[in-house]
Amino acid sequence: MGKSYKVEKSYEEINAKIKTGEVVVVTAEEMIGIVDEKGPVEAARQVDVVTTGTFAPMCSSGAFLNIGQSTPTVRTTATWFNNVPAYSGVAAVDCYLGATAVCDDDPLNKVYPGEFRYGGGHVIEDLVAGKTVYIRADSYGTACYPNLHIEKEMTLESLPSATLCNPRNGYQNYNCAVNPSDKTIYTYMGTLKPKMGNANYCSAGELSPLMNDPLYKTIGFGTRIFLGGAQGYVAGPGTQHRPGGARGENGVPLSPAGTLWTMGDLKKMSPEWLRGVSMRGYGCSLSVGLGIPIPILNEEMAQFTAVRDEEIFTQIVDYSDDYPKGVSRSLGQVSYKELKSGSITVDGETIQTVPLSSMVKARAVAETLKGWIQRGEFLLGVPQELLPVE
Repeated sequence: MGKSYKVEKSYEEINAKIKTGEVVVVTAEEMIGIVDEKGPVEAARQVDVVTTGTFAPMCSSGAFLNIGQSTPTVRTTATWFNNVPAYSGVAAVDCYLGATAVCDDDPLNKVYPGEFRYGGGHVIEDLVAGKTVYIRADSYGTACYPNLHIEKEMTLESLPSATLCNPRNGYQNYNCAVNPSDKTIYTYMGTLKPKMGNANYCSAGELSPLMNDPLYKTIGFGTRIFLGGAQGYVAGPGTQHRPGGARGENGVPLSPAGTLWTMGDLKKMSPEWLRGVSMRGYGCSLSVGLGIPIPILNEEMAQFTAVRDEEIFTQIVDYSDDYPKGVSRSLGQVSYKELKSGSITVDGETIQTVPLSSMVKARAVAETLKGWIQRGEFLLGVPQELLPVE
């Protein structure tokens, strides 16, 4: 028998309340005070949905794009968007443009540190902003696809199909990165000053989606989400989904754990929530706005969604030596309350903290999603299979 609860709701009941305008929706930050004041049982009775949000670089992002057929017909084997290569080993005129792809003529890190001013993430931002992109593609030619080369200009609207498909988004917790070495280093966690001159982190903490459902009791295949300013879906666990590590008593992992595979219609998205990123000395990426509504099915979910920054911990990791060598070692454990305070203490030294994620944008995601649900524009998606926990 499953665990019994004092409050029990179904997705169908909550969706019915959304349709009639009777639903009660709050953000994860608002839920903390409600549970504090009323307790998890009464909070579960009163609140139906808690919205979450995050906005940060998510390198494992990209888009499947169909550029339309030519005359004579072509099967593209190499495709470029504004000189950024896309993977064309799909079929005919389909390709996948990765957020971290870089212009063919970029000097990369030959002139160190590289600037990486334009890449796949920037192309995606340009497309959703309505800009025209220059496309060229090559082929070796076949009897049914004789064309060897095409060039054209297109907008997102003129592309026959465009699907944002992100294999790894919404990391559930992540390292706090430091650099104990004597020289500045450039990483996907940003620029790290020597002798631990700064500590960079990347999470919205108590507002972050997977922090509010740490054991994935409501998230899985088919969960409807906020993605890039439009409705998207969880397509399953993301690559590097590793839920089996150490967790606190509240179920929240103490190091990087769960991830999401997400997708949605790129044509409905907005450049406000998809931004190309240039990371000095490292490469290109895409900042993604992501939010998940957590249905309050029972008092357990009410308690989960009331998690505080001081109850969420991560590990301080040396990115100058340990990380590149694959050494699993923590220099200390720190809470997100400490990280968000602006400084932490490591070995008696005070270190400035720097967020790669935006709390302002994370709150805007949660508030936007809250508004959609309140207005009946967004129904909860029932997960067909939950994310694996072990």
